[in-house]
Amino acid sequence: MTDHPIGLTALRLDPEAFRQAVLSKLIYQVGKDPEHATRHDWFFALALAVRDRLVDGWMATTRDVYDRDRKRVYYLSLEFLIGRLLADSLRNLGIYEVAGEALSSLGVDAEELLKVEPDAALGNGGLGRLAACLMDSMATLGISAHGYGIRYEHGLFKQGLDDGWQVERPEDWLAFGNPWEFERAESVYPIRLYGQIREERDAAGRRVRVWEGGQRVLAVAYDTPVVGWGGRHVNTLRLWSAQSGNLIDLEAFNRGDYTRAVQEQTLSQSISRVLYPNDATEAGQELRLKQEYFFSSASLQDILRRHLSYHPDLRSLPEKVAIQLNDTHPAIAVPELMRLLVDEHGMEWDDAWGITRGTINYTNHTLMPEALERWPVQLMERLLPRQMQLILEINTHVLTELRQRPGLEDPFLSDISLIDESNGRFVRMGHLAFLGAHKVNGVSALHGELMKQTVFRPLHRLFPDRITAITNGVTPRRWLLDSNPDLAGLISDTLGDQRWITDLERLKELEPHLADPAFRTRFAAIKQANKERLVTFIGKRQDTLLPADALFDVHIKRIHEYKRQLLNILEAVAIYADILDGAAVDRVPRVKIFSGKAAPSYVRAKLIIKFINDVATVVNAEAKVGDRLKILFIPNYNVSLAQILIPGADLSEQISTAGLEASGTGNMKFGLNGALTIGTLDGANIEMLEHVGPENIFIFGLTAAEVALSRQQGFSPKAAIEASPRLTRAFELIEAGHFSPDDPGRFRPLLEDLSSFDHFRVTADFDAYAAAQREVEATYADPAAWWPKAALNTARMGWFSSDRTIQDYAREVWQVPLGNRAELAR
Repeated sequence: MTDHPIGLTALRLDPEAFRQAVLSKLIYQVGKDPEHATRHDWFFALALAVRDRLVDGWMATTRDVYDRDRKRVYYLSLEFLIGRLLADSLRNLGIYEVAGEALSSLGVDAEELLKVEPDAALGNGGLGRLAACLMDSMATLGISAHGYGIRYEHGLFKQGLDDGWQVERPEDWLAFGNPWEFERAESVYPIRLYGQIREERDAAGRRVRVWEGGQRVLAVAYDTPVVGWGGRHVNTLRLWSAQSGNLIDLEAFNRGDYTRAVQEQTLSQSISRVLYPNDATEAGQELRLKQEYFFSSASLQDILRRHLSYHPDLRSLPEKVAIQLNDTHPAIAVPELMRLLVDEHGMEWDDAWGITRGTINYTNHTLMPEALERWPVQLMERLLPRQMQLILEINTHVLTELRQRPGLEDPFLSDISLIDESNGRFVRMGHLAFLGAHKVNGVSALHGELMKQTVFRPLHRLFPDRITAITNGVTPRRWLLDSNPDLAGLISDTLGDQRWITDLERLKELEPHLADPAFRTRFAAIKQANKERLVTFIGKRQDTLLPADALFDVHIKRIHEYKRQLLNILEAVAIYADILDGAAVDRVPRVKIFSGKAAPSYVRAKLIIKFINDVATVVNAEAKVGDRLKILFIPNYNVSLAQILIPGADLSEQISTAGLEASGTGNMKFGLNGALTIGTLDGANIEMLEHVGPENIFIFGLTAAEVALSRQQGFSPKAAIEASPRLTRAFELIEAGHFSPDDPGRFRPLLEDLSSFDHFRVTADFDAYAAAQREVEATYADPAAWWPKAALNTARMGWFSSDRTIQDYAREVWQVPLGNRAELAR
């Protein structure tokens, strides 16, 4: 286990003491003799030994929070893409080297052992990884925080490829157990679904509503400690598992109806089985809404229970609690908190509304109206009848207040209403989250402004102080120290200490060293070593040999049309055609790597995956191409794969249609690891441009304003195609079935869409993208030009730390103090 000294004093362990701790866990908890233990046995023993060290800090943190009555932050997210926890915990605790020495003395290869741990299947992409980064930073900065989500048994899905087509297989990350979690059998909350509402009068004569009947599900808590850098502060990730209140129907079992006997249990447990059930069907929509309500209600019940255990009533909730909704998935928390306050705790409606709006905050992650969740009123009335009543009450309350304002232009306020009646009746969950929140956050400067102009324009006009913009960030502990320890070592050696790990802005101090030939040589050598590691990994995983000296061009994102993997692969087809036509003799060798999952019901995205793989098959087999162009799609993208791909990348693809990517965090991870960005003026790319300078990033294409204008004035994709000889040539090859000889018309739907409508402006940006790629190649061909730019990107990524993001949230949204600033400065 090689690493650079971290110099922390949080834990003083010698290798022999830790060796004994691991042995003890192996024998007494795993139940194995060292001579017969498997790698999995050793992993479990090591993880349990590390977990013991986490628990001391965890309990000390909890006592400190209660003793000082500190305000708590609760982060509700349907996803937490936490990745592997062992290496991260070892480094944050300061015992990475100690563990390596202890395992070596036991004859165990520590590096191989770390690979045994599966990635927790709790997320899909950027949304869930952001949640994980923010949890790391909250712990590092000493903010008392809980993350709340669902303990999915099978997560999203394990992506495979069958003849180039995506296939979805069950994810089995819990097959061998999870050494990090603690089941909390005492933390169980009832969740009611369906049923009916009965009105009655209480002792004071007030009209109250009682929700009864229906299905009763139990939410059972599983806690995972989240340790900050240095082990000084440990927060909690609490995940809910769904169980039935009735384990088995004995009457049905005894009469031989075994399926019916466990039917209620099966229906309840289905809520926490799979992330993002296919919502193309009514049953899938219903299950998705059940999931969102299930974890939101359980979390709110837990929050209120914890608050009342230390405070006399709930009126102080906004002073002591800040709830952050990560996207619209937990937006149902707004009426649910109202239900708990009014129905369960007897509070007056107006008081409850003031507390709800003072406690809840909402982070928006999309500018696409179709991506803002809407639930059919009929479904909401059937599944959550009391919440639907409260949504209507909130709607009436808000609209009544607004109609009293002078000079109101639209007395019907149809754009503000929580109920969209333009095509059926739907509950607008984005509007619900906005109206129920104290602050609404955009995740980049551009995103915050565009929220005001697009999806929330009517709401912003009436509530102009509600929208903020706090740009996302990434944790340097995971995405530099853990993913790229050699580069972290170069930074520490150059700066003379490791304070940059919790103060990433110190990377700016690298800039005077960028002209030093020794620094640049070492920087380039580290990148080359990471590329060779990636080549070895791909060779073992996919039996493909890649040229390690080529330009590594990496596009890793959820597969979606607006992220424009299609633009990337079309330009690859044009490069291929150039080579066939003899027009690219001196072109820089390039390896194009794609990875990402498509939603099971997203037919077009799955066709794009097939297209990438079919193009790869033809290009990689063409003798004329040789090593000048290689294309690869790596299935089952996850955090662990990203930690190999990102350090080995030369070029980062951030090419979404301008105005559609809220922020992005992959761009920050790549830049931190010394990759240059090719991208549009979208999301956080704009702020990256400001930080690294226009000469150190490859920006191309339409701006968000130009995209919007093209939608207003009309756009002719056919004219764009005809004006681009290289794009025309690429279309001809695809149309002729060159990449799909078994089915020449397979990709015709892609071509027809691009030729007739092209909503995401692929054809409009193609030539600009191609020109930027030629600029990339020219720069890469000149090492004296490339390496200073790559190193400068690393040096100027400090502002994109999730520590800075959390500091902004703490100051502007949550109003909570930072607990570890003095300790971190030392």
